[in-house]
Amino acid sequence: MATLDEMRQQVMQQAQGSMSLALAFVGVHNGLFEALAQPATVDELAARARVDAGYTRRWCEAAYAFGYLDAEGEVFRLTELGGAFRPSAPGTLMPFAVQSVLTAHMAERAAGLMPSGERPGERVLAERATILPWFGPMLEASFAGFFEREILPAVDVYASLDARGGVAVDLGCGNGWYLRALASRFANVRGIGLDGFEENVHQATEATERAGLSSRVSFRAGDLHRYTVDEPVDLVAMNRALHHVWDRHDEVFAKLFAALRPGGAVVIWEPRWPDDRAQLRDGRRRAMAFQNLSEHVQGNHFLRPDEVEAAMRAAGFAPKTWLFGDGTEAVIVGRRP
Repeated sequence: MATLDEMRQQVMQQAQGSMSLALAFVGVHNGLFEALAQPATVDELAARARVDAGYTRRWCEAAYAFGYLDAEGEVFRLTELGGAFRPSAPGTLMPFAVQSVLTAHMAERAAGLMPSGERPGERVLAERATILPWFGPMLEASFAGFFEREILPAVDVYASLDARGGVAVDLGCGNGWYLRALASRFANVRGIGLDGFEENVHQATEATERAGLSSRVSFRAGDLHRYTVDEPVDLVAMNRALHHVWDRHDEVFAKLFAALRPGGAVVIWEPRWPDDRAQLRDGRRRAMAFQNLSEHVQGNHFLRPDEVEAAMRAAGFAPKTWLFGDGTEAVIVGRRP
């Protein structure tokens, strides 16, 4: 059994880890890591990032203390760890910084809402002006590579979509990374993205233009419950979004069925909620357990693949599930006959 002092030391280490990621978020949001691609004094860094020099000095001192920066006299430079937080760095650690601040925000909201039971919905994601612009990039950095390496080659629906020059709709598209990945890999695929946050639609449109894909991929703002398509489409995707509308899943799947051509498919990618609670103590699922508390604040909860398959069958789809990430991620494809 651990002593009180040993537990205190453990918690202190956890607290410092939380502080270090919060500090990293300040640097990510204000472009300080990117601005330090070349070493700089405090004043030079503040000028490059267009931020206040006083805040920059205190940030540099703290970043030095936590090992993100080294210093030679008054000149600061990125350490290897600090460089990994640059959003443009391959395999960037940026998502951990964003998630840490989002976690603190959702914890504060859950603490305040627990006595009343109020569940204010997804608007809580937009309550912090510094977090929302990073939500899409965080998801892209966390999942786009995994999607391209693991899911795209394994799930056959994507290649067949390309073969017939089909149209894919992404509901809850975020910054558009999913459709950009599809259109980049498959030259015949066209895409339409829909998201409830204008910030995400703006980011998605700009990124698609930079990628030279805007002739085949477009985005617009809209509500998942009230989306429409001009003509039947070949694929409708919901990436980590179905649980946001699960309270009306019968209605959602009926609309998806009606939106698809015969032979089309709905593709649902969800974190896989385990059947056995003991699995939540697995290091790969601990974060999911906290995130499910965050989802409760938003009026949602994570799902099991069998729940999704049952809802698909009830709507007339023929479902099939693929598991990835040692069973922590589920992709459920429902084909319309």
